[in-house]
Amino acid sequence: MIKVITWFKRKPGMDIDDFRRYWRVEHPKAVLQLPHLRKYVQNHVSDNSYRAAEPLADGVAETWWDDLAALRAQRATDAMAALMEDEDRFIDPGRRDQLVAEEIPIRNVGIPVGGGLKQIVFVKRRADLAHDRAMAHWRDVHGPLALVSSDLGRYVQNHALSHQYREGRPKPTYDGLTMAWFADIDAARRAGASPEMAAVADDQPLFLDPTAMVMLNVTEHHII
Repeated sequence: MIKVITWFKRKPGMDIDDFRRYWRVEHPKAVLQLPHLRKYVQNHVSDNSYRAAEPLADGVAETWWDDLAALRAQRATDAMAALMEDEDRFIDPGRRDQLVAEEIPIRNVGIPVGGGLKQIVFVKRRADLAHDRAMAHWRDVHGPLALVSSDLGRYVQNHALSHQYREGRPKPTYDGLTMAWFADIDAARRAGASPEMAAVADDQPLFLDPTAMVMLNVTEHHII
């Protein structure tokens, strides 16, 4: 199974509460008409992400598909045309991006009761590293380092599928996204400040560009 992760900003001048309401209540009516869709999750960026400046995105959508063939099969459908038309009602088309990814659970446990706090981190590999090498380090070396934290709940890496790097294609903006769940914001802060997590920070420059990392705190809503 593969996942499409789409992040976007609301239309200029649109109130954030109106954006959230429309996305959660109205837009799923269009999304759920897509053939072959297996799962759909919305991630609404939390209020605290707006304190310093406008965040990278107001929302991050996750959709799951059996394979690339199933994903491609819905592109020319009437349902997709209707979905894109509906997106124009609340999304800024110039600030919409996506990644086709493989989901790799590192700590495959349930989501905290009540949903807890979910953090999404956008990452780019070091410019001098090949995609496959960077992804292997992220999965096999970096991922297990984070498991020392008892405050970390579920932890998933989303690796960009390699077909997006073929010659002649525009390269993805990010090479992957980390998604981590905590019981609450205090648990996330404890994890981030723990001495054990220093090894995680020290490992990042070995395969990532730390200056390109972007983190969002989000509230997760499962649509299907």
